[in-house]
Amino acid sequence: MKEMSYLCGVLNQNLVTLHTMEENKNMSRREFIRRMSFGAGSAVALMAFEPFKLIAKEQPMNPADIRMTYRVQHGSGEQISLLGFGMMRLPNNQEEVNKLVDYAIEHGVNYFDTAPMYMGGQSEVLMGNALSRHPRNKYFVATKMSNQNQRQWTLEASKQMYEQSMKKLKVDYIDYYLLHGIGGGMDNLKGRFLDNGVLDFLLKEREAGRIKHLGFSYHGDVRDFDYLLDNQAKYHWDFVQIQMNFLDWRHASMRGGRRSDADAEYLYDKCEKTGVQCVVMEPLRGGAFGRMAQELTDQLKAVHPDDSTARWAFRWVGSHTNILTTLSGMNRMDHLEENVKTFSPLDPCTEAENRLLASIADQMSGFPTIPCTTCSYCMPCPFGVNIPGNFAYYNEAVTNHTLPLPDKSDAGFAAAFAKFEDGYKKALADKKQWAEQCQDCEECLSKCPQQIRIPNQLARIVETLQKK
Repeated sequence: MKEMSYLCGVLNQNLVTLHTMEENKNMSRREFIRRMSFGAGSAVALMAFEPFKLIAKEQPMNPADIRMTYRVQHGSGEQISLLGFGMMRLPNNQEEVNKLVDYAIEHGVNYFDTAPMYMGGQSEVLMGNALSRHPRNKYFVATKMSNQNQRQWTLEASKQMYEQSMKKLKVDYIDYYLLHGIGGGMDNLKGRFLDNGVLDFLLKEREAGRIKHLGFSYHGDVRDFDYLLDNQAKYHWDFVQIQMNFLDWRHASMRGGRRSDADAEYLYDKCEKTGVQCVVMEPLRGGAFGRMAQELTDQLKAVHPDDSTARWAFRWVGSHTNILTTLSGMNRMDHLEENVKTFSPLDPCTEAENRLLASIADQMSGFPTIPCTTCSYCMPCPFGVNIPGNFAYYNEAVTNHTLPLPDKSDAGFAAAFAKFEDGYKKALADKKQWAEQCQDCEECLSKCPQQIRIPNQLARIVETLQKK
């Protein structure tokens, strides 16, 4: 019991008192751990993973002593690093990717996520080359059935995509395989996975062991999400990937202007009740938390002066016990090093810190930003518009309070407008990328995982630039 109490202390969780333990002395060890506030997964994993000893929170963090936090995958007992490596935006340089992967594995990161569509297929190649240099039992590979294009909906085309992923990743089995980006409506779900036999094929691949764990990633129409989880007895999902962060927790349902969207709190709770663990994407809201308004950042700095907003966001996500891993797109070594430190070990948020982040989320929800996470799924635009570049500049102006106000009687309007216009032309030096080039073809609409009405939002930028 002393070992258990020490473990709980390191995890900064509420201890089970000795009195309670005595009253429950007949309780099974599994049930005892499950009732701890941080959950069985992390406790069991951290005790069982022999090479990674715990470091007391009071001790200085020596880079040589960094120790990763792990969660246990319910079905297999696999110990998964709570920090996962999202490989959507890698340096297009194998040597640089190798260095990032080597550092990650050396510091306990073992979950690596990619997809056939990332970097035009190059992500799987770069990731496969880098990981294959390490023993296979040192890492878990996650990739996806990215058959978003209707030409890829046939069983033959989907099988080919699946087999190509195996070859590019240089593996003969995939640890975590996902139906990529469900949420386009039931017709889309049926066309991509159900009526064409693709899901049946993947279920058989899991039975054969070529897929170890099967799940899906969700964006958009919550009816698709509900259907798949409501049929858990049929499909036996091993995990579900959701967009979750302290802003989307209760402010996501209208981010795409569709009432069928759901807040992350709903998605997380339903997964937990269904007994399915969550993989988290967009914990930083596409980097938006790194560009928060100064007055919001100041509120966090007042509590932890040395902590980045990214660290706050990761701690908040990792504090939820049903999270298997948290994906971060780390294409720079300094980002990787900081994130590893955050999770080595994780310092869960206190109730007071959760209340502060909820307050900041309420404040952020009032900012008229465009809910773009710069994933670039909408690209390329057939007319050359740099969609994420336009949205990123507009959002930065909103966040920094430099967006010119519509009241032209304001004495400062002319100066504000000139600054906004000049900054826009510098950020998007090529006029062919400007929002005004949008022809409202709507080709981008079905590609956007945030369900943004992209032509409408581009028109908002055009109108802003015409206010002088």
